[in-house]
Amino acid sequence: MTGLTSLLELFVSLLAAGALTAVGVLTENAAVADLLAGPSFFGFWELGMGLLLLHAGIYMLGYKRVWLGARALR
Repeated sequence: MTGLTSLLELFVSLLAAGALTAVGVLTENAAVADLLAGPSFFGFWELGMGLLLLHAGIYMLGYKRVWLGARALR
């Protein structure tokens, strides 16, 4: 039962990592578009939020939870 719950937890973490990464990429794209139109506070805010989302999706969930968790289950 513990293996099944660990596998389910890894799958949910994988979905969350994918969602955070996708939202981070879209936010970065919007930030670049806003900053190309002219420097604005909102564009820099979007840039920071996009970087935060990418860090959370790729590194914190994708690498630390999913990748290392899958290696531990193997």
